[in-house]
Order: sequence, then structure tokens, then C-alpha cells
Amino acid sequence: MSNYRIGVDVGGTNTDAALMLEDEVVATQKMPTTSDVSSGIIAAIKSVFEQSSVTPDMIKCVMIGTTHFTNAFVERKNLLPVGIIRIAEPAAKGVPPLIDWPEDFRNVIGTHIHSLQGGYNYDGSINSELDEPALYEVAGKLKARDIKTVAITGLFSSVNDKMEQRAAQIIHSVLPKCSVTLSSSIGKMGLLERENAAIMNASLAVLSKHVVQSFKAALKALRISAPFFISQNDGTLMSADYVEKYPVLTFASGPTNSMRGAAYLSGLKDAIVADIGGTTTDIGVLSGGFPRESAVSVDIGGVRTNFRMPDIFAIGLGGGSIVKTNPISIGPQSVGYELSHEALVFGGETLTASDIAVASGYANFGDKAKVNHLDKAKIKAAVEHIHSILAEGVDRMKTSAKPVPLILVGGGSVLIHNEIPGISEVIIPKNADVANAIGASIAQIGGETDRVYSYEDLGRDKSIEMAISQAKKVAINAGAEPEGIEVTDMEELPIPYMPGEAVRLKVKVAGHLNIGSMS
Repeated sequence: MSNYRIGVDVGGTNTDAALMLEDEVVATQKMPTTSDVSSGIIAAIKSVFEQSSVTPDMIKCVMIGTTHFTNAFVERKNLLPVGIIRIAEPAAKGVPPLIDWPEDFRNVIGTHIHSLQGGYNYDGSINSELDEPALYEVAGKLKARDIKTVAITGLFSSVNDKMEQRAAQIIHSVLPKCSVTLSSSIGKMGLLERENAAIMNASLAVLSKHVVQSFKAALKALRISAPFFISQNDGTLMSADYVEKYPVLTFASGPTNSMRGAAYLSGLKDAIVADIGGTTTDIGVLSGGFPRESAVSVDIGGVRTNFRMPDIFAIGLGGGSIVKTNPISIGPQSVGYELSHEALVFGGETLTASDIAVASGYANFGDKAKVNHLDKAKIKAAVEHIHSILAEGVDRMKTSAKPVPLILVGGGSVLIHNEIPGISEVIIPKNADVANAIGASIAQIGGETDRVYSYEDLGRDKSIEMAISQAKKVAINAGAEPEGIEVTDMEELPIPYMPGEAVRLKVKVAGHLNIGSMS
């Protein structure tokens, strides 16, 4: 049977689908996203079936990208109150959980906060023993308040997670149906940021099940029995069950899919990528075919976190950006998904960036006669302003003055026609408007480890070997083929003032999906 697969990207405005055969794009479709999620997916996939001779039984696997969890958190919707347990005393007493959260978030998440004795040192040795009697007491209080989800964070649990694991056992013994998030499964070094990530994840516990069930219902309605996976924000895949446990790992997966799709469609592994949508442009950097990871804590909806996120710079430029001509200004206000009837070329009354592209002659859609009356000098000024906005964003993402290629993807890529300073060439590949769905379809299975090693005790080579082995084990457990797993990124970060030549090793690997073992 042929190795057909489908990539789907469910965005806030559009749901895109791409039908793939090995390395070939067979059919694509862009449909409006629906409020029930399922309908939009069904419509998009039905369309690619109709465009080809492919039937549901020929599909090997389905990969889906979604912005649902990001949007829910940013908009403060469908979030649960969280039981927050920190295992760190006597350390960290002066900085309580949620201290840097916006007030409206704290009101949603609740005040079920408990700090207990326990935790480890940087090298995994015990700082203080876990206070189990106190933990049983906390579990009883959470049960009395009908808390359905809990976030557990331990001191240096990213190095040693045994206390977090034990705490989860105790919580489940009292609250067997409670969803539990361990910070060691999501975040990295840094207690507060890792704790924030765990709390964010826990608050999405019910929504994650609802969204995953919606995806399953859509595929069942289409009679697709192949396994499906959901893309995460490093360009790799998660199983549906894993997403139900860790929905926060899908944050920013949309721009990541677009960047992976850009790499695939252009054949370039190192470049700047600009994903131009209806309202915003996401600019990122490809390094080795994968998005460059942010090196700093990432703010999501006003909350600082430290789980892996692509390094993305968003600007208010898109096909629906509203243009004012006296003086010239473009965006950040946009007509968004109403572009097809608000823009001048579609019979509307709002001057948009898309109208400027058509009036300039380098875009061909809608009715050009409806923009013939525009002043040519103002059109030229608007074109220059559009390009200057993108040029400034690109310049902020570059790390050297050396010219690099720029890949344009997304429906708004038609806005760019002129040269961009610092760019060696501008590439708009075929199927650029559905690069996000294509990026989802080619996603691999990844694995990651982030731990502190003692070079004095183990030596550098042995430490690196152990870190790579652990990352590969994570990838295999997640469904990667054991053969062909490659290291995609590795960082050595010496820790000053720590004994034993302590070095923090961050290793990421990726391998092809082992479809046979999961079907």
C-alpha cells in the first residue's frame, strides 16, 4: 500500500490540509476554521480526497497542528482551577507560586497553593526529605474542594524527579481521577518558569481531552482508521494520548509547522522564514532544517515560562492589514478573516495591504479595476512601507550582517515583491500558502534531555554519550524508528561556582515516525 499521509493545520481563521505521497504534494486545500473544530477538518480533508483518487483506507497516518491551546490560554478561556504543589522548602520560601502572574489569571487559576518540604540539589542529591504526611493532608484539602487538576513542582526536579513522581502517587491515591502535571516533564532548569509551565499545562486538562476527541471524531467521520499525531512546537510529533497530558507543548506549533514546511518546499535548511498571514507575520530562523529555539524565557499571555519554544518575532503585517494614506500607515489593525469581502478588490470599502499589492501589479486576485483610482504616489509609498516593516523584522532576527535567504510562506506572501536589505534572495515556493499543513505532514518524532553532569566524575565524552542516549530513548518511546535518529541540537553550558566541573547538557534528537509499530 502506498505511503499516503495527511497534514492538517487548524488555525484561528483557516484550516489547511495537504495530502502527501512520500515527498510529493498530491493535493492541498484551505477552508475556514469552524467553531466545532471537526467540521473544518472534515471539509478540508474531503476536498483533498476529491482532488485525487485517494481513499480513506489508503492513508497511513494523519498529522495535525493546532492553535487551540495557545488561544485558550491567551484569551483566558476554558481553563480549570489548579491545585498547586511546590516541593522546595526550606528553599524558595520568599517567592511564592503565581507571584508574577497577571491578576486575572490568578483569579481563574485559583488560590489552591501549597508549599511543602522537599527537593534536591543541582547534582540530584537530596536537599530536604519529602514531607509525605503533609502531602496527604494537602491531597485531602484538594479533594474537599473538588480540584480536578494538579501541578507539582520540585526543587531541581529536572535533574531528579523522584520526589515529584512520589508526590503524584500520593495525589492519585487520594484523588484517583485527578489529572497531574509534573514540572520535570515539561520545563527546564529554573524553578519559577518551570512551575509556571506546569500550572499552565494543568489548567488545560479538560480542554485537551475535548480537542483531541474532536480530532478523533473528525477522522472517524471520514472513515480514516490510520493513527494520528499532533505537532508540537519544536517541529516534531506527539501521540494523541501524549497531547492530552501535555497540551502546553503545542504552543507556537503553527509558526513551527510553517517553518518546517518552508524548509521542505524550498530545499533550504538554513534561512530566515516569514510566515505572512491575514493579520500578522511570524519571522523565525531555520537552523539545520528546524526552527531556532528561543534562548530566553518566553512570555505567553503575560506568564513567563522556560519550556522549549521557537524563537519567533511577530509583527503587525498581513494581507488584511488596514492601510491609511495620510500619513502612510499599515496595520497593526486588520480586517482579518473578513478580507474576502472587506478589501477594495473584493468589493469592500477598506483599503488593505492586499489592495496595495494588486494596485502595484505584482499580485493578481480580485478586481483590479476597483483600485485603479488610487493615487500612484501613495501606492508607491505604501509598498515601500510594507517592505520596510518586513525588513526591520528580518533585521531583528539576524545574528550577523552576512546576507541570508528569505523564504516567504503563508497567504500574505504576495505582499512582498522588492528586495529586502541583508537578504541574498527572496524565495516564494510552490504551495507556500499551505506550508503549515505541509510542515505538519513531514514532522518527525523528537526526544530531548536537559540535565546537569559532572565532567570531573564522568568526563566530557561519557557525559555527552549519556545525554544523547537518554534523548534517543525518549524519542523511541514516543514512536521514532530506532535507526536514523539524529542529533539536531546540543548545548554545553558550564555552571559557574558549582563543584565538580558541573555542566548543563541540552540535547535534542529527531527521527522518522515508526508508523508500522503504531498502526
